Amino acid sequence: MKERVEKLYDLFEGADAPDVILVTLPKLVYYFSGFYSEPHERFLALVCVKGESPFLVVPKLDYEKAASVSTVTQIYAHEDTDNPYEILKRHLPEKVARIGIQKDHLSVNRYEALMQTTGAMQAVDVEPELNRMRVIKSETEIAVIKRAIVCIEEVFRAVIPYVKPGVTEIDLVAEMEYRMKKLGADAPSFDTMVLSGAKTGLPHGVPGTKEIQEGELLLFDAGVFVDGYASDLTRTFAVGVVNTRCREIYDTVLQANMKMIEAVRPSVTFGSLDHAARQVIESKGDGEYFITRAGHGFGLEIHEYPSIHGLNPDLLQAGMVFTAEPGIYIPGLGGVRIEDNVLVTPTGAEVLTSFPKEWTVIGV
Repeated sequence: MKERVEKLYDLFEGADAPDVILVTLPKLVYYFSGFYSEPHERFLALVCVKGESPFLVVPKLDYEKAASVSTVTQIYAHEDTDNPYEILKRHLPEKVARIGIQKDHLSVNRYEALMQTTGAMQAVDVEPELNRMRVIKSETEIAVIKRAIVCIEEVFRAVIPYVKPGVTEIDLVAEMEYRMKKLGADAPSFDTMVLSGAKTGLPHGVPGTKEIQEGELLLFDAGVFVDGYASDLTRTFAVGVVNTRCREIYDTVLQANMKMIEAVRPSVTFGSLDHAARQVIESKGDGEYFITRAGHGFGLEIHEYPSIHGLNPDLLQAGMVFTAEPGIYIPGLGGVRIEDNVLVTPTGAEVLTSFPKEWTVIGV
């Protein structure tokens, strides 16, 4: 935590640097302080003032927890009847020219309140710098991510025996989320997705009361948070014997997944990873059905920098963690997505997910 805060204070260097930095995304407050809370509509911030020690502003109901776990020792609490911006103002310098904020996170109302409270004439977006700080995962972070991956893989193994014709998508979602908790997960890292038949052709489909049927594809896309860090795993299965076209697109997506992972090494562009996967799918004549990006970073959040799309020129670095998830989505027929979690190493890639991804028939 100390090293992370020191890097945060490096943002005060330079002619146009802010005088005050406010970290307001709860996951990043945790990243820099060790204290996590979801404050909902209440105000929460880690506040760094140039030349002074950082402090936290937290809801009163979270004060005790913050005091017990945070590495930031100055903590100021506000009750629901307080104006938290008045409490913030008491602990800021009299003159503040520029504030550093997370533009992607602040609402317009909160932005305006912070500008009025601080009296600043300019807001500097520190979000890109914060993203760069946390994109390289430490050994400790990678170890926690691996635990989250083991957890979701155990969930998949536990739930597959429940698959049979007549069971609904939402039945399987409920069983998966029950298993997550039983296996020690904090929570799902996103809305658990179980899709069957033609619904597998929807990249962000919503599970419902549709019953699983023999002869169709079944897609599981799920993840968990463990000690604050996410996992994200997708596998597509066959329920009994499916048609030849479904098997063909499965084989194509599997080749694309493996080609993308083979292309991973430091100093190549993220765009090149998308191209590696897309070329495989296009070579089979299904390029029009690969309608998503090839992957995304994850860690404290399920979607973090980088976005792995064909126009991203940023370079891979050892220590980055992201998903490799090419897919084919054909309206009316169905789709296939195969998603692995990948760590960039000094020489290439380490695939952190180990759940089998060869063609698998279940439910019969």
